[in-house]
Amino acid sequence: MTSDEVYRLKYLAGITDKQGNKLFPEQTGGSNISIIGSEKGKTQREQNIKPGTDEWFKLWFAKPHLTGGK
Repeated sequence: MTSDEVYRLKYLAGITDKQGNKLFPEQTGGSNISIIGSEKGKTQREQNIKPGTDEWFKLWFAKPHLTGGK
């Protein structure tokens, strides 16, 4: 696989823009689930949030764009 092909795949996946700059969730409208999932996983580990708890459900299923919550 050539570097042009890797660039094209990253662009199509929404990881980079046309210039090759890394995109962040706020730039993509939150549509890149791999980046968002990685960030939530990091938060879960840092705050020692256990799956199935109220905090876990708030972290993974909150809709801040609808409710204004964090």
